[in-house]
Amino acid sequence: MVSRRKASPPAPGTRDRILTAAMEEFAARGFDGAKVDRIAQRARVNKAMLYYHFHNKAALFLEILRGQFGAVADAVASVRSAGGSPEHQLLSFTETIARQALARPQFPHMWLREIADGGRHVDASVIGEFRRVLATLGAILADGQRTGDFVKADPFIVQISIVAPLMFFAASAPLRERAGKLIPPKPPSPSLEDVIQHVQASVLSVLSGNATTSRAPKLRRPSR
Repeated sequence: MVSRRKASPPAPGTRDRILTAAMEEFAARGFDGAKVDRIAQRARVNKAMLYYHFHNKAALFLEILRGQFGAVADAVASVRSAGGSPEHQLLSFTETIARQALARPQFPHMWLREIADGGRHVDASVIGEFRRVLATLGAILADGQRTGDFVKADPFIVQISIVAPLMFFAASAPLRERAGKLIPPKPPSPSLEDVIQHVQASVLSVLSGNATTSRAPKLRRPSR
């Protein structure tokens, strides 16, 4: 009787290596330009092992997005659960978003490419995690409006005003490095803490009603 050998289980950390390699590939080339062969090579696995963990390239892409936005949603929910004044929660929310969004240096590049691509590869599960983040922010803003600390504001617009400068700061790092080499000396680069504090101050200023607003003058049409 011939005995059958059992398949060896995947080595510990294989799945994480695949996810890290995939994020680097998606960040560099976007979804359409990314190749499974290169991901497997980066992760030091064969394609069979990659497909053992993930059904296809789309499943791998979505796993990264779900993991990222799920981690953000859980982290800001903890901020909400910890309580405190609306201002304290907003500042903690902003810092948490920054730490989570930039915890993986490749993610901002990957996400900005997907945004530019119209979010074609995002599914309902990813949107669900994003809505969890917005729901938490909405609850914080609602508390601040009830206490009179915040003016009325759309949670989505506030979220954009938090995330946009953070994403640009992270994604522009290679450009800033290249600019310093092309035209020395290299300009001083702000730290993440500097950026977080700036975003916190900007958002809090708007929500507290301290930011001054003025209407832009109407442009005159050139005379013919």
